[in-house]
Amino acid sequence: MKQRRYAAKTVIMIVMVFALLVSACSGGGSNSANTGNEPDAGNGDGGSGDLKPVELVMVFPVGGEPKDLKLVSDEINKLTKEKINATVKLIPIGFGAWAQQKTLMMSGNEQVDLIVSGLNTYSQDVAKGQFLELDSYLEQQGQGIKEALDSLDPAFLNATRIDGKIYAVPSIRDLAADYGITMRRDLVEKYNIDTSAIKSLDDLDAVFKVIKDNEPEMIPTVKYGTSILDIYVQTFFDVLGDGFGVLPGHDNGLKVVNMYETPEYAALLNTVRRWNEAGYVAKDAATSTETQYNMVKSGKAFSFISHMKPGIETQESRTTGKDMVSVHFRPPVTMTSNIISIMWSVARNSKDPDRAMMLLNLMYTDKDLINLLDYGIEGKHYEKVSDNIIDYPQGVDATNSGYNLQMGWMFGNQSLSYIWNGDDPELWNQLADFNRSATKSKALGFTFNADAVKTEIAAVTNVQNQYKVALETGMIDPASKLPEFIKQLKSAGIDKIVAEKQKQLDAWAAASK
Repeated sequence: MKQRRYAAKTVIMIVMVFALLVSACSGGGSNSANTGNEPDAGNGDGGSGDLKPVELVMVFPVGGEPKDLKLVSDEINKLTKEKINATVKLIPIGFGAWAQQKTLMMSGNEQVDLIVSGLNTYSQDVAKGQFLELDSYLEQQGQGIKEALDSLDPAFLNATRIDGKIYAVPSIRDLAADYGITMRRDLVEKYNIDTSAIKSLDDLDAVFKVIKDNEPEMIPTVKYGTSILDIYVQTFFDVLGDGFGVLPGHDNGLKVVNMYETPEYAALLNTVRRWNEAGYVAKDAATSTETQYNMVKSGKAFSFISHMKPGIETQESRTTGKDMVSVHFRPPVTMTSNIISIMWSVARNSKDPDRAMMLLNLMYTDKDLINLLDYGIEGKHYEKVSDNIIDYPQGVDATNSGYNLQMGWMFGNQSLSYIWNGDDPELWNQLADFNRSATKSKALGFTFNADAVKTEIAAVTNVQNQYKVALETGMIDPASKLPEFIKQLKSAGIDKIVAEKQKQLDAWAAASK
């Protein structure tokens, strides 16, 4: 997303996973109960009692390490020392180095207590034994986590289960997504574009024509992710992790199909091809590495099609530096991928799993801790505009702040975060309603284990890399190239992948009854 607190889209772009926000907790304190095993073990408001002092290591990805991290860490340690008699060593790792550094840390004996999980490698990491099973820890030291997630829907926590066991807990953020288009508001108003008339992709032809005719130097729409349709296909299909075998309509009686053979996918390609031939898509769309945000910010682009959530307009306006307007024309849906994209796990390398779970519980129940992680130190990195609304202090902005991590979507329970000035004061309540009301995929909770078909997946991925982006930006004609693409996919083994995924899904469904 952006470089503020719910910048989940930025992560999705960088790490190539799905995007991600959620509900409000009015009190902001702990909801957890005393475990009975250790004094005030899970209680965000209790003291450390007779707990022995420990140091916990917390590892997470970042876009860049803030220069005031040590100052913020010192303030965090004052709080955690009082609450659970623990100090916390924060280890941020750049996104570019994340995969390699995480592997090195987890494969050795280096202490790691809490670590961000998901990021498209959850099932593989669990299979390697990198995370501890959390069910008993959640019952003893993590009741606040369970209560926070269950208040939205117990299905969200259950969606993390692999072979019936929980190895990670999702951050509370946008656990669903709806879909539509985001456009420059000044041009929408200048040309009297009726946003209420936009109900589907096909309604955009007339809009794009207005922009092309009147703003010839501007591209009417640019890709989001790797293509025009990269994210948007999820409004029609549960991609079941890798997209090689999907559920149309997020149900289809749990019958897995090859997405590239479906009439819905063919229709989407025909639409994008029509736009490309009309000049509504950039000539270098298939190869350009420029982000949609930079394209809009530089005045080169009018719009992009993406997944959405409440608050999307102010979010995208800050990211692009332009006043943006969004039109939602596909309803919200929740899939396993929405849930497991960003989570927290207790590593097998943890020196004290009980205390690691207490710290994690604080991240879902303690408002002071969450806002330190999200925004830094009050009076230095932010100031309160009102009780729950914050802004930069005088003389401080995004360019010179010593702590502008703004990753509230990652740090536990985002609904305990302050709300940034300019956002709707009811944002977290809106996000909670959004998550609760979203249609849930019939396969919510299913995680595909690709080990049995990893050779085929490698071959199919190579074929996909040759065709997918070109088709989904309209650069090549789907009338001839889609059948060719499908034929190559079949030669590479996609039918075997679909059959294996169906086998696992059937077993999951039977075990879930």
